[in-house]
Amino acid sequence: MFLKLLLWATRLMLLVLVVVSILPLIPSGQWWIRLWDFPRLQLLGVLVFPLLLLVFHAWRAQSGKEHAAWGVAVVAIAGWHLYHVLPFTPVWPTEVPTVEAQANGNQGTLKVVTANVSYKNDQYDEIMTMVQHEDPDLLLLIEVDQEWAEGVSALNERYTNRVGEVRDEGLGLVLWSRFPLLEHEVKHLVSKRRPSIFATLDVPGIGPVEFVGAHPVPPGLQDRIASNDEIDERRDSRVRDAELMRIAHHVQQDADHRWIVAGDFNDVAWSDTTRLFADLSDLKDPRRGRRLLSTYHAERPLWRYPIDHLFVSDGFHLINLDRVKVDGSDHFAISTTLTAAQKDHARPEASTKEEQEAEEIVEEGSEDAEEHDVSSSE
Repeated sequence: MFLKLLLWATRLMLLVLVVVSILPLIPSGQWWIRLWDFPRLQLLGVLVFPLLLLVFHAWRAQSGKEHAAWGVAVVAIAGWHLYHVLPFTPVWPTEVPTVEAQANGNQGTLKVVTANVSYKNDQYDEIMTMVQHEDPDLLLLIEVDQEWAEGVSALNERYTNRVGEVRDEGLGLVLWSRFPLLEHEVKHLVSKRRPSIFATLDVPGIGPVEFVGAHPVPPGLQDRIASNDEIDERRDSRVRDAELMRIAHHVQQDADHRWIVAGDFNDVAWSDTTRLFADLSDLKDPRRGRRLLSTYHAERPLWRYPIDHLFVSDGFHLINLDRVKVDGSDHFAISTTLTAAQKDHARPEASTKEEQEAEEIVEEGSEDAEEHDVSSSE
C-alpha cells in the first residue's frame, strides 16, 4: 500500500512539473501562464524530490518500464529548463566582449547603475551612500515617488542633467546623467501610467549614445483603473510585452547609433518576449556567457529571478558587470561599466515571423491598455 501511494505521489508531482514547464509555450498573455516563465531554476531544484522518490520506489519495487519512462521525463524537464538557463552561465559564449580596464587606453568609458529602489522603502541616505560608492556616470532609479525625489534631491547637485517622471505607486522613473543630454523625452508607449525615458547622451570619447529607461507593468499585478481608482483584476503580460516591442522598434529605426536600454522589465532574461525584444532590436545582453545576475527578490534567495536588465548595441565592450545591494529594496541594482568599440552599423535582421509576432503583441497590448482606461496617445 505504501509503495502504491508513493508511486502515485511521484506520478502526480512529475505530471504537475511537466505541465507548468511547458505552460509558457501557450501563446497567451494570461498572467498565470506567463509567470511560469520565471522559476526555471526553482523547478530544476524541485525535480530532485520526485527523482529521489522514483529511485526509492524502483529500488523497493524493482525497476520497470514505468520507472524508465518517468526517468526520461525527468531528464526531458531538466533539459528544457537548462536550455533556458545555461546561456547565462560561463559555459556559453559571450555576446558582449570583455576588455580589461587597463587595456582600454584612452577610449571613453561609461558606467551605468540601474536600481529599483522600491517606493515603500525610506532608506534614502543608504541609497546616497551606494551612489557615492559606485559613482556612476548614469543613474537610473525606478519607483521614484515624491518622497523619494525629495529624499535623494542631493543627486540634482551631484549630476548636472536629469530627466524623468515622478509618480506614486511605484510608477516613477528618473535618470541622472553626468553627461550632457542632447535630446530627451519622457514617452508613454502603451500605458499613460507607465513612463519610459528616451535620451541622447553626449559621452566624451564615445560620442552620441541613445539611452532608454523602462519599467513595464508586471504580469499578475493588481493595478488600478484610471477612471475610478478602483483595484482592477490581475493584469496579464500584454501591456508589458507591447512596451518592450515598441522600444525594440525605436532601436530598429535608428540602428546606426549606439544604444543602451535598461530598467526593470518585469520579465526574465530567458523568456520568449525578452528574446524577441533582443532579436528585433539586435541588442546584446552582457550577462550571456557570464552569469544570471538575478536581481529580484533581494531578500528571498530561493525565489530570485533576473528581471532587471541592461542591453547594449554593438559598439560597446564590457569592462565590468556586477550586482549591488540596495538597502531597503526588494531588488538588487545592476552596475555596468562599458567602453567604446568599433560599430558595424548593421541593421537588425529580425525574421518576418518575428516582425508579425511583435505587431500582434503591440496590438494586443494597446487593446488591453484601452480596456483598462490606461492607453497612451503615443
